Amino acid sequence: MTTTVTTTVTELPESRVRVEAQVAPAEVERRIEQAARKLGRQLKIPGFRKGKVPPPVVIGRLGRQYVLDEALRDSIGAWYDHAIDGAGIAPVGEPEIKVGDLPGDGAPLAFSIEIGVRPVATLGAYRGIEVPRREPAATEEAIDAEIERLRERLATLETVERAAAMGDHLVIDYSGTMDGEPFPGSTGRDQLVELGAGGLVPGFEEQLIGASPGEERHFEVTFPDDYGAPELAGKPVSFVVTIREVKDKRLPAIDDDFASSAAGFDTLAELREDIAARLIEYQRAAIEEEYERAVLDTVVAGTAIDVPHQLIHARAHELVEETLAALARQGIPKETYLRIAGQSEEELAHEAEQEAERALRREAVIAAVVAAEGIEAQEEELLEALEPVAARERTTAAKLLARLDAGGRSGRLRAEVAGRSALKWLVAEAKPVAPAQDDR
Repeated sequence: MTTTVTTTVTELPESRVRVEAQVAPAEVERRIEQAARKLGRQLKIPGFRKGKVPPPVVIGRLGRQYVLDEALRDSIGAWYDHAIDGAGIAPVGEPEIKVGDLPGDGAPLAFSIEIGVRPVATLGAYRGIEVPRREPAATEEAIDAEIERLRERLATLETVERAAAMGDHLVIDYSGTMDGEPFPGSTGRDQLVELGAGGLVPGFEEQLIGASPGEERHFEVTFPDDYGAPELAGKPVSFVVTIREVKDKRLPAIDDDFASSAAGFDTLAELREDIAARLIEYQRAAIEEEYERAVLDTVVAGTAIDVPHQLIHARAHELVEETLAALARQGIPKETYLRIAGQSEEELAHEAEQEAERALRREAVIAAVVAAEGIEAQEEELLEALEPVAARERTTAAKLLARLDAGGRSGRLRAEVAGRSALKWLVAEAKPVAPAQDDR
């Protein structure tokens, strides 16, 4: 374990702790030198090339206190990680960090952290518990539903000379006006519309039922209040629609020829057997996940855990932030999502509290099982967990693990991997039983 940051932990009420941390003098000086080198790249001092000003000269010119302030801004995040890892705690929510007086030459830097931590669980029964587990099955109804999906995929559209009915496809021209004026997207030619699909403004498709080829219809619809274009939301709009064609959807007959066209089987019986096998295989994975959650939740139900509301709300905020970050990576900015949702982050966090409490209880149980059974992360498990990160950093998992160990920052990784092993152990120990008739 590194001595870069040493810690003392004091437990506080409501599942909170205070971590008193000290950064070793050598680490403080190393970070000051790093900060001085960075600042030196921006300084112009006679006698030195730009970017080549030595750290002692930078410190002499700017003052040790100024450079130490810069080092603190750059390093407090890493020192916080060191402190949390060294303290062996599982933090929940935002920390309150207070930095003591900035140290002089050769002195350590002190700071404190107050933060919520994962609650402690007092385990009840957890070995060999009985948990309902269903068996995969492919019902005739499920197979028929899959057959229908294949039929829809192979359906053809044939032009007919009759009035349009629900389920038909129409080729239409349309133009719309709002207060007598066209609006963006208000016109279209040769558009294919399926009646009953619900792909248009509510009420639009219904106005076309009974229309014949060549007929022109005039009608008004109102855009929904939550419509994506604010200038149209809740507004009445007039449309003129010309029906060019009415097309009837023709589904193929369910026979051996269909089996051949849909999936390359010689007979319909072979196709149904294949669908049944795939449905069962798909269910196996879903049942494994379902059973794993059921085992853990059964243990949680028999475990005493005090979860303060403040902690629940803090975790709920973390869940919301994770969701917003994931959406941002998909190109949906936080502000856009919040506007669409019509809620603030605080409101979303309130809605996420039930999920947050469930997550905290599960994590507390997993940690308690790790401790009770003495479960430790194995070397190969750690290396496997690090493979994706190592690939991104163009190094090996072994080198990355060695670096984390040397820096005293592998504690949380080891805890996460041990937790996954504990869950597998719980599932392996559990005894699956047939679900009650009402639960099937």
